[in-house]
Amino acid sequence: MAWRVLAHALAGWLTIRFEFPRLDDAARQQRVQAWARRMLELLRIGLVLRGQPPVAGPLLLVANHISWLDILVLHAARYCRFVSKAEVRHWPLVGTLATGGGTLYIERESRRDALRVVHRMAESLKAGDIVAVFPEGTTSDGLSLLPFHANLMQAAVSAGAPVLPVALRFVDAASGGPSTVPSYVGDDTLVGSIWRTLTGPRFSAVVSFGEPQVADGRDRRAWAADLRVAVEKLRQP
Repeated sequence: MAWRVLAHALAGWLTIRFEFPRLDDAARQQRVQAWARRMLELLRIGLVLRGQPPVAGPLLLVANHISWLDILVLHAARYCRFVSKAEVRHWPLVGTLATGGGTLYIERESRRDALRVVHRMAESLKAGDIVAVFPEGTTSDGLSLLPFHANLMQAAVSAGAPVLPVALRFVDAASGGPSTVPSYVGDDTLVGSIWRTLTGPRFSAVVSFGEPQVADGRDRRAWAADLRVAVEKLRQP
């Protein structure tokens, strides 16, 4: 299985390098979603969708963050542009895949760069894109929800775009209970998490889509707090 996963990753890299320049945005998005779904199949990860995936933008998705798999899972559910830490751009293979998927990069420690990314996000939303962020700012154990940072919410406020709360869960295929196999938190390493995913008990990814919200006079902090409540409710089995 590991070799098939690697071969599929390399095929995605080749597609981005040599085919994407000839494709329009719609075709690229379809390729990314199809590639992500096939990768989940190769990893033996089921995909369960609850609620209605968005049809079109402009829309900002806000989701809880558990694992490196979250981006793959959300792409498989519905293509979107992610905001990710800048170092991902330089990761071998993964960086090319992320950039080809339309990722916007942010230097997390730089307030000035955060303002730049908010501006880029607002432009993307005004152009009709679906953009996704993880407002917790880091991964959690999947059993609890961290506070939501409000900074990136300013993009939706500035663009006048609605926000869609999304909840991610990983559940054991046999018992239906929470699975920690794909966890990537604390002292976990990326290699270790990938190895557990390849060799551990089978699990499924559950993506629950809520209802879109508009700011309705709320500032970014109040809106972020309300969105956290919505995501918490969506996380319930």
